[in-house]
Amino acid sequence: MAMVKTVGRSGQIALGKAYAGRQVLVEQLNPGVWLVKLGEFIPDDERWLHAPGVKADLDEAIAWAETHPAVETNLDELERRLP
Repeated sequence: MAMVKTVGRSGQIALGKAYAGRQVLVEQLNPGVWLVKLGEFIPDDERWLHAPGVKADLDEAIAWAETHPAVETNLDELERRLP
């Protein structure tokens, strides 16, 4: 479905409330021609978290943490166990 939109003074266009807060990829194909794709995008500095091995390790750690509630550490006992 094609839509005609007017670019505002600040250079913005509105896509509608249904897309509010969503991320879009805007690719300029030619001068004056843009392709807009809705999606979720991973920042470059977080891409390593989605590598297959790292993701599996993180999933395992999260699963463990969900079944083992946090407990307060006894610092005196911990100090006694140190070499």
